[in-house]
Amino acid sequence: MKLSVVIITFNEEQNIQRCLESVQAVADEIVVVDSFSTDKTAEICQKYQVQFIQQAFLGYVEQKNFANAQASYDWILSLDADEALSERLKNEILQLKKQENPNADAFSMPRLTNYLGKWIRHTDWYPDRRIRLFNKTKAHWTGINPHDCIQMQNANSLVSKLKGDILHYSYYSIHQHIAQLNHFTSIMAETLVKSGKKAPLYKLFINPIWKFLYSYVLRLGFLDGYYGFVVCAVSAFATFTKYLKIRELSKKSKKN
Repeated sequence: MKLSVVIITFNEEQNIQRCLESVQAVADEIVVVDSFSTDKTAEICQKYQVQFIQQAFLGYVEQKNFANAQASYDWILSLDADEALSERLKNEILQLKKQENPNADAFSMPRLTNYLGKWIRHTDWYPDRRIRLFNKTKAHWTGINPHDCIQMQNANSLVSKLKGDILHYSYYSIHQHIAQLNHFTSIMAETLVKSGKKAPLYKLFINPIWKFLYSYVLRLGFLDGYYGFVVCAVSAFATFTKYLKIRELSKKSKKN
């Protein structure tokens, strides 16, 4: 089978080379859809044989569907710029490429996150299994921005599991994590309010506490030590912030 690797970017000079290097062995083509980066992303991509397309950002779901449409082949491996293939996953994909017709319509794989230099092997960050290898004629991106996911177009579609990890290099500093948290919770709150979502006061208290306990205790986040605690605490704070922003936006919309 022929495989298009599809990546969306915006100011990813810190990550994009690692991502591109990791897919060289499996890609029949690489499509990069860039939202007019102002750093060296384009310059780095030019060093590789990529189809580099610039498109104003449409939203995470919409941008990835646009990127899929630019691919020459039906089979797509979709990665974020801060992700790379582990050797095990790379070898699994190479084995699949030897098949003319793979025995599934899509494949999911676990995602292992590197947080401030530490691999997080517990919490609700792992295995964080995602569908990233799929036939684009049978699947599309959906979800609530900024959280996108692949949805199969037919309920009877077969999704098989691969064992190798996607390596996710998430944050290099606490400052970067908090800034991204603030950005993502704003996008999510706006999307949810537009869809009629409410944030009753009890959720402001209960949901963050449950988020922490679920991730730190039930999902064994404590086994990841100090950084496991940080991940769970910040995730709980993100939940609190999301509901806080939903309440704020809902009050503003009522006044207007």
